[in-house]
Amino acid sequence: MRKPFDLDAELKALEEKATQLKTDHRAQLVELLERTKADRLPVDLLAGALLEAVTHHDAGDATAQDWSRKGAGFFRPTARPRRPAATPGPPLAGTTETSPPA
Repeated sequence: MRKPFDLDAELKALEEKATQLKTDHRAQLVELLERTKADRLPVDLLAGALLEAVTHHDAGDATAQDWSRKGAGFFRPTARPRRPAATPGPPLAGTTETSPPA
């Protein structure tokens, strides 16, 4: 026999998850503002820039696409310079050179 479905408990769990997602989203926005140093901008300037970004995004123009590429690059970790592969040097004194097993 199937266990009865507790709709109230499921609804409460979903509401808690939604609240947590909103909280996490807000924290990410604050972190974004801090990392881009946009938290130093006057609020009216930031609001105007965001409204302009929404307008460009809704129009689907090239400016919004350029901004998206810049934003994606901002979140990618910076590539560390790779070290060159070790080049084989002369054998150490007292050792014999052997070929690797086939």
